[in-house]
Amino acid sequence: MKRLVIAALSFASASVLFIVTATSQTPDAAPKPRPPENLPWTRFHPAKPPYQPTAAEKAQIQAKLDELDAKIGELRSHGADEKLLPDVEIYAEAARWKLAYPEEFFKPQSVADTLDVLQLGLDRAAQLKEGKSPWTTQKGQVVRGYRSALDGSVQPVRVTVPDDYDGNRPSPLDVEMHGRFTSLYEVETLKSWEGSEVDYLPGTLQIDLFGRGKNTYHWPGEADVFEAIAFAKTAYKVDAERMTLRGFSMGGAGVWHTSLHFPDLWAAVEVGAGDNTSLRIPVLNTLPDYQQAMCKIFDNMYQWSINAYDIPFASYVGENDRSLVKHNAAKAELMREGIQFEGDPFSLKATNAPSMIFLIAPKTGHDMHPDSRKTLNAYLYDRIKMGRQVPDHIRFTTYTTRYNRDYWITVDGLEKHYDRAEVDATRSDNRSQYQITTRNVARLELDQTDHASAIDIDGQNLHVKAAPGLAFAKENGVWKPATVAEKGSGSEKGLRKKHGLQGPIDDAFLEPFLVVRPTGKPWNEAANNQALRILERFERQYSIAYRGHVRVKDDKDVSKDDLARYHLVLFGDPGSNRWIAKLNGKLPPLHWTKENVMLGARSFPAAGSLPALIYPNPLNPTHYVVINSGLTANWADWAGDFPTPRYGDFAVFNVSEGSDDPAAAYAGLFNESWQLQ
Repeated sequence: MKRLVIAALSFASASVLFIVTATSQTPDAAPKPRPPENLPWTRFHPAKPPYQPTAAEKAQIQAKLDELDAKIGELRSHGADEKLLPDVEIYAEAARWKLAYPEEFFKPQSVADTLDVLQLGLDRAAQLKEGKSPWTTQKGQVVRGYRSALDGSVQPVRVTVPDDYDGNRPSPLDVEMHGRFTSLYEVETLKSWEGSEVDYLPGTLQIDLFGRGKNTYHWPGEADVFEAIAFAKTAYKVDAERMTLRGFSMGGAGVWHTSLHFPDLWAAVEVGAGDNTSLRIPVLNTLPDYQQAMCKIFDNMYQWSINAYDIPFASYVGENDRSLVKHNAAKAELMREGIQFEGDPFSLKATNAPSMIFLIAPKTGHDMHPDSRKTLNAYLYDRIKMGRQVPDHIRFTTYTTRYNRDYWITVDGLEKHYDRAEVDATRSDNRSQYQITTRNVARLELDQTDHASAIDIDGQNLHVKAAPGLAFAKENGVWKPATVAEKGSGSEKGLRKKHGLQGPIDDAFLEPFLVVRPTGKPWNEAANNQALRILERFERQYSIAYRGHVRVKDDKDVSKDDLARYHLVLFGDPGSNRWIAKLNGKLPPLHWTKENVMLGARSFPAAGSLPALIYPNPLNPTHYVVINSGLTANWADWAGDFPTPRYGDFAVFNVSEGSDDPAAAYAGLFNESWQLQ
């Protein structure tokens, strides 16, 4: 086969509707115009006017929903298995969303479909009342539900159970990410999941994700991926060493970031025609530094492509698909990294990477060609049979400690977040000798080092004592073994950015969080009202984009258990919110008085300014505290493929009467020690 040299192609995304508006870094600058909130509506819903159900039809649905809710309440009061209740509750929630957003009655049939879904819930409730749950042992396609730890919502997932599944032998798990269908929400999804055609990989236990709707599996959508996998592992016998990830279109975009952020989980990955590059990338240098940094999380996934090095990785696209440019962008990036390909333009295989193929279906648009499907299935089966292979050579890149692990290496600290960090690590066959080069890495952990005797990091020879795991820290350019005290999260001296505690503000919404509403007398009424408007916007947009409701408590009702379990998201000021008052003076970058809001050396009048930030919670340093912010992406981006944070770790908003999305007078990032520069 001849070696094909491929030129790097230009790329741009057609999916993201708007470029992030650069917020001002000076207090007196006028806010720049931004898109109105209704612009992305057609990303969630069709442009065609929906059916308007009659009052009688709504009443009929509400009556049946009330009946199902009563049955669920009765089941709960009689001690029904909490793990099985979501299998019933998903049907009630589907109808509840339909009534909450009547514009999602996309056609007259939507009324009958909603009633049918409620009846499915009533049927299951009746079975569960009798102590029966036949769907838990059903073969073929079955709709299940789980309760999300993130916000307490119930989320649906379809499981396809192979005929030979017996609950004793672990089954390969195939994780499927759906594309964007603007007229497919909970009711339509549940209806379509009942006995419909499925892109099934025979012999696997397959889960089709709902992903909380159409958010390209970002933020709470990302949490759904791993919560659904955790559910499958609990409800079924799963072989975690033979887990595959697949998706097409919006699902392909989800696979790009999920696989490259978490490269060591998969026996094989198939990405089909998905976005890996946003419109912001070509104009990156026009944005403020902190917004450029935020574009390194999702907007630039083609630049993470080397993380596919150790994944059995298949990229597919049609020759006439506009996503071809994204497919080629990733391939060109790999070639810049030294990966070589051979074959013809429609079928390329990496010659110096373990298992990587790039397929293009001739004369095909945004669709999966049947012949390509056969080729991909054969590829996936081959890798499933082999199972997940742990390599002795790892090439890994990241821009944040949120995504920091690849098999036996963990990047536990960076010299500077959002600059590219790299690790190229090779170990000997007997795992005694390690040769490692790094870039922008401050702390490194190695697993499976029971036989390690010599480790070379960046040309420095370190003689070590073998142990299951080893840690190393770089100080003044010199690598040294890290002590147990340094490695332990509770015994470190001083704060540093590390996995799960590195920001930005939006990072808090990947894990269980609690919104805390103020009940006291504010120091400044206008600023407090601004905080409440931001909270209202967050609740509204979260429900649309992520199909759940934020968990909210009044400040007076927050318990010690809440402090232990959740990231706290506090709204108000030190007068109105008792938890902000408790923390005032304990968040070193922020000093807040009735007269002034100070972040570092910058001071703003408290009556017209509202601070927002994320910080390790001094009352529980393993969790975040967030002040006066929910997810920060432009609303237009929430509905696109790249909901990119706008503000980094902190912002100071100009109070703007009547606005629920005020302009930032100051925004940016804390350094690696959670301090302002």
